[in-house]
Amino acid sequence: MFKNLTLYRLPPEWNPTLDAMEAALDAGRFVPCGATQDKSVGWVEPRGQGHGALVESVDGQRILRLQIESKTVPGSVVRKKAQEAANHIEATTGRKPGKKETKALREDALLSLLPQAFERQSHVWVWIDLANGWLVTDAGSQGKNDEVVTALVRAFDGLAMALLNTAMTPQTAMTQWLMAESNDEWPAGLSVERECELKSHDEEKSVVRFTRHHLLNDEVRKHISEGKLPTRLAMSWEGRVGFVLTESMQLKKIGFLEGVFDERGRAEGEDAFDTDVALTTGELRQLIPALIEALGGELSPDVMTAAGQSAAANPVARASGSRPVGQTLDPTRAARAELVAAGDSGAEDSPPF
Repeated sequence: MFKNLTLYRLPPEWNPTLDAMEAALDAGRFVPCGATQDKSVGWVEPRGQGHGALVESVDGQRILRLQIESKTVPGSVVRKKAQEAANHIEATTGRKPGKKETKALREDALLSLLPQAFERQSHVWVWIDLANGWLVTDAGSQGKNDEVVTALVRAFDGLAMALLNTAMTPQTAMTQWLMAESNDEWPAGLSVERECELKSHDEEKSVVRFTRHHLLNDEVRKHISEGKLPTRLAMSWEGRVGFVLTESMQLKKIGFLEGVFDERGRAEGEDAFDTDVALTTGELRQLIPALIEALGGELSPDVMTAAGQSAAANPVARASGSRPVGQTLDPTRAARAELVAAGDSGAEDSPPF
C-alpha cells in the first residue's frame, strides 16, 4: 500500500470524529475532468467501492485516498495549431499577430485540443495516526505532496501541519553511518544495505551511485572525505522492512521483507484491505519511532521556532549545523558542522573531516 513515506506532525488538539472527517471530505469528492479542464483533484473511496466512505478506520488508523486526474496536450501540437491560426490571420488581414494575441491563440488552441486528450489518473494514500499525531502520505514527488496538503487544508479549515523535523539531518546521520567501520556502530535495529547515492556540492556537482554494492568500505569513505555526501541510502529495519532514506527525510522503495506478511493469516470475515492496512501500519508504526530516535529524536515546534530566532540573531549558531526554520545551509558545511558538534559533545568515532 505504501511505497513512499513523507511524515507530517499534526497539532495535538486536532482530533476530529470519523463523521466530521467524512463530512469535510465529501465536499471535495473527486469529479472527473470536464471537456476543457486539464486537472481535477479530489477524494475517492479507499476501498474502491463506489459511493462508499471516504475515510476508513482500521485498528484505529484512518486511511484516505486522493485521486489526481490530468490531461496533457503536447506543446508541439498546441504551437502548431496556434501557428495555423496566426497564419490564417496574416493571410486574411495582412498583419502578423502580436505577442499578446499569439498567447491568446495558444490558449484557444489548448482549449480546443483538451477534449481530445486522454486522461491520466494517479492516487496518493494518506494515513492518519491520531494517537501518535502523525499524518503520512505515500506521494512519490513533491508536487503530489503539495496536492495532498492543499486538499487537506481545504477540507479541514484551520488544520496546521508541518514536516517532522529531527535533531540530526538525515544527510548528517547517513554520513556518520557510512563512515562507520562496521554495522556494530549503527543505531539499534537499522542496517546498511547495498544502494547509495553520493553528491558533491562544488562547481562540478559530481554524482556517484552504488547499486548492489557493499557500502561499508574505504571507497565509499574516501568519496565522503572528499566532499561527496549521501543523498539516498538503502536501509533495513529489524530484517522486516526495507527502504531508501533520502536527505529530505522521505522514505522511498518501502518493501516488507520475506515472511513479514506471512506471520498473520487473514482473520475470518476480514477482507484484504483491512489486512493490508493493519499489517502495513503496524510495521511502520514501529519503524518510524526507531528512525526518529536514530536521527537524534524529534524537534518540537517550540524548539524549531527558538532555533530559528537564535540562528537569525547569531551567525555562530547557523554555522554550528542547526536548522532554523526558513533557512538552508550548504549541505556539505551543515553535515560537517553537525558531525563536529557531535564529536565535541563526546560522541565516539566521529568522521575525521
